[in-house]
Amino acid sequence: METQKMLYLSKKDIERVNLPVGEIIQALDKAFREKGLGKVEMPPKPGIHTMPDAFIHAMPASVPSVGAAGCKWVSGYPENYKKNLPYINGLLILNDPETGMPLSVMDCIWITAMRTGAATAVAAKYLANRDSNTIGILGCGVQGRTNLEALKIILPELSEVKAYDISPDAVNLYAEEMGPKTGLDIKIVKTPKEAVENSDVIVTAGPILKEPNPAIEFDWLKPGVFASPVDFDSYFKKSVFKGCEKFVTDDREQCLYYKSLGYFQHVSKIYADLGEIAAGTKPGRENRNEIIICANLGLAIDDMVTAIKIYRKAVDSNIGIWLDL
Repeated sequence: METQKMLYLSKKDIERVNLPVGEIIQALDKAFREKGLGKVEMPPKPGIHTMPDAFIHAMPASVPSVGAAGCKWVSGYPENYKKNLPYINGLLILNDPETGMPLSVMDCIWITAMRTGAATAVAAKYLANRDSNTIGILGCGVQGRTNLEALKIILPELSEVKAYDISPDAVNLYAEEMGPKTGLDIKIVKTPKEAVENSDVIVTAGPILKEPNPAIEFDWLKPGVFASPVDFDSYFKKSVFKGCEKFVTDDREQCLYYKSLGYFQHVSKIYADLGEIAAGTKPGRENRNEIIICANLGLAIDDMVTAIKIYRKAVDSNIGIWLDL
């Protein structure tokens, strides 16, 4: 038999591929649409938990329309910063959907960061007011950056960012880096309330905590706000979940599973799966004043449609190392 090979892509290799954020948003939008039409396969992600508030998850998925199939093995460890290690780590395996043979093994840090921001942007396409101009970012780490980059593409009227973080160093560095990168006016604020009040869009991007100490009250929210809690329910109080007009998630069953584990205890009704909205089977925003929350939990389809684009571009650009199987 002919020797089979697979492409290894390191984090630096993937950064060299430099897949544009706009392409990732388009790929995810299509993936959500396919999900809403029942044209993807994505079993619930199993996981193990070796430390408090930490996880290691297996995330398999197949998206036939783009020839993407594989699994991401990803970890999230909130205390890693103390060891100068990233919160999110892991590897992603792409398989040939016709033979099952591994096509590529690649680092998943960049992919996870960028597809998460892109998922927020897809949600904003359907659920935010498109003339939104002010955004509150709470948590100025990786997700605070990628969410802003992606939202700027889908909401072109954005002009002002109110940035908050419990770490003054983190928020100062964020303003220093993201102002020039996005061309937006980034204002550092000292409290969550300042970040939230009068914002058209809110992104909370702290660590996901089983026993959080939420800060955001419903009466801080502006009518018509779109909120993306990347950190699940770590920042929002019960009043927000009870008071919003629509609570949307990227996967209903997964959200209910997380609820059984103790998250999203104040969510009484899931209005829709984002895939249903992308596919047009349920309406998204229906008026300017609706307060809408979309909690994207992170789906394997997001990873696979991003990874297949990176793989193909890497092959075309001769990036990475071919390994014998």
